[in-house]
Amino acid sequence: MDNKEEGRCNGHHGGEEEDRPPQMALNHVSRLCRNVEESKDFYTKVLGMVLIQRPQALDFDGAWLFNYGVGIHLVQAQDEDRLPDTDRGLDPMDNHISFQCESMEALEQKLKEFNVKYKKRTLEEEKGTKIDQLFFYDPDGYMIEICNCENLKLVPAGSLGKIRMPMDRHNPPIELDHKGEDDSKSKY
Repeated sequence: MDNKEEGRCNGHHGGEEEDRPPQMALNHVSRLCRNVEESKDFYTKVLGMVLIQRPQALDFDGAWLFNYGVGIHLVQAQDEDRLPDTDRGLDPMDNHISFQCESMEALEQKLKEFNVKYKKRTLEEEKGTKIDQLFFYDPDGYMIEICNCENLKLVPAGSLGKIRMPMDRHNPPIELDHKGEDDSKSKY
């Protein structure tokens, strides 16, 4: 019986490892949009995502973006009732996606440049660790957090040895054009 038939992954045998799902890393987040073009502009110009080609088999309006090891798939909403309420206030305790940031100051300037309203917050731990956070909405009302959360150490709570970090081999390959340059600079 091979590993696949036994429900094992990557040749690991026995114990808790056998029960672990074979997930590797976050691949993409999908967002319904009021206007795909407006959302695409926001994610590329404000957050630095790169437009990538979608499979031709997809027969609905949308856009795929990728950068920083994660994809964002934008899908034109057919029913705006499925989109978030844009009149609510920014609440860090609400659903959101969070991105690590190398320069909080530069990102804050980018938000100001594009007139994006945001909430700034700093958390300080007793040991002197400081985490800066910026919360704001995308054009469709989905909350985004930008943080320097890498300042906070991951401390497993009773799960020592179970944390897995993705390896470079799980990032999608980038296809270069015939000149050896990527095609991502075409429109933005």
